[in-house]
Amino acid sequence: MSTPAAAPIPAFVARGLTRTYRMGEVEVQALKGVDLDLARGEFVVILGPSGSGKSTLLNLLGALDVPTAGSLRFQDHDLTVIDDATRTAYRRDHVGFVFQFYNLLPALTAAENVAVVADIAHDAMEPAEALALVGLADRGDHFPSQLSGGEQQRVAVARAIVKRPEVLLCDEPTGALDAKTGIVVLEALAHVSAELGSTTILITHNAGIAAMADRVLMMSNGQIVSAEVNETRCNPRSLHW
Repeated sequence: MSTPAAAPIPAFVARGLTRTYRMGEVEVQALKGVDLDLARGEFVVILGPSGSGKSTLLNLLGALDVPTAGSLRFQDHDLTVIDDATRTAYRRDHVGFVFQFYNLLPALTAAENVAVVADIAHDAMEPAEALALVGLADRGDHFPSQLSGGEQQRVAVARAIVKRPEVLLCDEPTGALDAKTGIVVLEALAHVSAELGSTTILITHNAGIAAMADRVLMMSNGQIVSAEVNETRCNPRSLHW
């Protein structure tokens, strides 16, 4: 008799998550009552066109913004009631961010850019270790101007993961890259999320990336309209777009 599989341990639980913005006399509902469960260690790709609510959802998961209504929990943290200081500590201690644009400090080397985050983290790895995880062990002493776009984005990934984050939030991380270079960055993300066991959420409008995820969510008009589980995850090298 087989033993039933253990239930996945939740990382995030959202119920009725709503975010409304006021623009003059007009209210815009960016999120409309989203219910979402994300498991620890899960790699999730969120697809949808511009304006579908992807970035708003990511900002709430990262405590860069606060919901208008609904509940959002990260493990035993209620992200809807914490104050600004606790929200800052949550981002510092638990979350790594990767954005479309690298935002590296031009006067610092790759290793020094990574060290900026390592120096304020509680359990950081060495910057050289983070750079090695993204395949840049030999580029630590190079300045951003000496690196290609893909290398700069991988430095940004190293900067995000040097703190060993439990959560890795990626906002269009390949949006400024060509397909070949983007796939190298996706390989780095897949590798480091597996190595660290991070819950990884990657938002994109590029449906070609979906096959590398454990689960794919489709957003439209502020809501999650579909969810699909990939029985097998593709290696990023097999992706095409």
